[in-house]
Amino acid sequence: MTCLRGFLHPKTPTGDSSLIPEPPWHYSGDLLTVEYRTDPARVRELLPAPLELAEEDPGAVALIWADWQSCSTSGRELLDPVLAQYKEAFAVVRCAYRGRTYTRCVYIWVDKDFAVARGLHQGYPKKLGSIHQTRPHPYGPAPRLAAGARFGATLAAADRRLAEAVVTLRAPSEHNGFVNSHPMAHHRWLPSIEKGGGLALDELVESGAASFEAGQPWVGQAELELFEAPTEELARLEIREPIAAYYRQVGVVWDGGRLLESRTSGPR
Repeated sequence: MTCLRGFLHPKTPTGDSSLIPEPPWHYSGDLLTVEYRTDPARVRELLPAPLELAEEDPGAVALIWADWQSCSTSGRELLDPVLAQYKEAFAVVRCAYRGRTYTRCVYIWVDKDFAVARGLHQGYPKKLGSIHQTRPHPYGPAPRLAAGARFGATLAAADRRLAEAVVTLRAPSEHNGFVNSHPMAHHRWLPSIEKGGGLALDELVESGAASFEAGQPWVGQAELELFEAPTEELARLEIREPIAAYYRQVGVVWDGGRLLESRTSGPR
């Protein structure tokens, strides 16, 4: 009998065509984070049961741009950069589950198919988009990591501009913001193949970094705009009050998560 290999489709005798390799997955990235407050009711409408609003600052949102290089443990993708490099922009909020505070990604766009596939596995609601951000560099006209440095960031999907920001750094910071600082609480959903069959997969999962390293964060302020689009709802998280903006370089390893609840087994 043929033995098919590969972590995800397509599965083949060698496994070389699999869209993504088996974890752990290793990431190096530049992050621009813009935090603000919105109407908590707009956050609440994005939290399915049993998740609830965070008790503290329930309307806090972080919109994050990330310029990534990622690879499997072998690191081979870094030498074939089309398999390693991608960009994403995502909106996260804070929520509560059984008395613990979590971060939840409610919207996310990426520009590579392998990043979409990883999101399906992890419970991120990834869609394809067009994402760009200014990169720092010690020479030429690009901004240095210094007070007054300015970074631009844009997000578009389906030919529509969804968000744009200009971040101006002010000073080194002790942290990189608070909205995205908790373990993630995500749902893994897959509809049944049978019409009217409900969900074949319905899991609430927790995940986070297996290991993490990072450079000096910088804090500043942002000019942020969100735009309406016919097939996107990011603008519903309207900006009511700016909080702060941050820049940081990070290195992350992701190596699986933990099942919190499933439709069949209930709470863990």
